[in-house]
Amino acid sequence: MRILLVDDHAVVRAGLRRMLAIISQDEIFEAETGREGLAIARAQNLDLIIVDLNLPQLGGVELVARLRQISATPILVLSMHAEPLYVTRALNAGAQGYVSKNASPDEMLTAIRKVGAGGRYIEHELAQALALQTATPASSLAQLAPRDLEILRQLASGKSLSEIADLLGLGYKTIANNCSLIKTKLGVARTADLLRLALEAGLK
Repeated sequence: MRILLVDDHAVVRAGLRRMLAIISQDEIFEAETGREGLAIARAQNLDLIIVDLNLPQLGGVELVARLRQISATPILVLSMHAEPLYVTRALNAGAQGYVSKNASPDEMLTAIRKVGAGGRYIEHELAQALALQTATPASSLAQLAPRDLEILRQLASGKSLSEIADLLGLGYKTIANNCSLIKTKLGVARTADLLRLALEAGLK
């Protein structure tokens, strides 16, 4: 298989390379940022893309959505986040699988095999949590589009609207309008309320 690894931590990419070498002689491509990953995905004919969610510049959920716009290549998310909200958003954005970095190597390999073969896979514990999920601040955010969630994540990390516009390659007015729409969707009036909801949901 031709596999793209998108993770800003070199040690994670190296670990995945070693793991993949156990099961086959895959051709591996690596990217440190979402934008690098997007460029490689446009230039190469890939069989599987493994994506982290906490990426510099372009966040992982937004990256998954943009990858899905240009290709049907299966996408497996490998993230430090082990909360149902992130699973829901990644799958809604177009990923076929989700595994947290708490998963065992055996479960990670199972996810790679299944998603790489065109199937779907969610880490066992996360699948159970999704099934038991009730109405929480996190689930209220599930109605948001990938870009909305990325904007909230950047707000929660302390970025200004201008900084978010630069990171996402969009205009200031577009980001400001998105914020207004997010407030309407979530039924809040102030940016401070958006920050509170984002922090309660564990976005950062």
